[in-house]
Amino acid sequence: MLTAGHFFNLDNHPHKALFEGTDYVWEGLPRIKSYIRKVLEPNAREIRNGVTQVAKTVVLHEGKVLTSGFTIDGSDKKAIVKKDGAVLDGASIIFSGSFLMDDLIQIGKRVIIEPGALIKGPAVIGDGTEVRQGAYIRGDVLVGTDCVVGHTTEMKSSVMLGGSKAGHFAYIGDSILGAVNLGAGTKLANLKMIDSPVILKIEGQVYETGLRKFGAVLGDGVETGCNSVTAPGTLLGKNVLLYPNGTARGYYPGSKIIKVRQNQEVLDNLKDGQSER
Repeated sequence: MLTAGHFFNLDNHPHKALFEGTDYVWEGLPRIKSYIRKVLEPNAREIRNGVTQVAKTVVLHEGKVLTSGFTIDGSDKKAIVKKDGAVLDGASIIFSGSFLMDDLIQIGKRVIIEPGALIKGPAVIGDGTEVRQGAYIRGDVLVGTDCVVGHTTEMKSSVMLGGSKAGHFAYIGDSILGAVNLGAGTKLANLKMIDSPVILKIEGQVYETGLRKFGAVLGDGVETGCNSVTAPGTLLGKNVLLYPNGTARGYYPGSKIIKVRQNQEVLDNLKDGQSER
């Protein structure tokens, strides 16, 4: 019930080793730092060229940094890079005005890093991911394939396993996200007001996590509404919907709707046909 496989589809997943040998999904959190250092293949050195702010838009293609001779067609949903009339498949674009704070950054294929985004390493930015204007990646972050780290979204010590979207004004700290969508202003709080480790109470059983900082675990298919909040140590199973302005705390099994009415939490089952994204 509380294993990583209960929250995420890890079949043939490139990062399933993060959870290898664990009994509970949150046991992946203290592993994030060492795991990222193990899989990291940094390629930011030539892009940075010793400075933090990218002064001129560059393209990363097949391990080479192109500083000129290319064009960018932004008419499609994803920008297309061409050189000498040919499309550069898999090319990534690092726009001028973005910030790469150190060399411990891995940028995958088809990545777009917009002006004003700031990335601190160690960080892995997976294939097809967008890091949008004003995003702040604070280090020890793994962003999987086809993700969005959106405008003024902050991430630290967290993992997006793939297909994870945090488009606007989100905070993601010490958390693990599956293929989810976070509404604008979603906050995954990671630190209790009281100075003590996070303890989970689930179905009458107490779990001592030993973690002082523990944000949330959001299973595949989770959707959060605008301005929603999760308290430290929140677990949302697959396909849970957290309604706008709601606060979730504790464990919620899959296919539930969390609403707030007159300051009282209401938990409903998803209707047939609503559990698929």
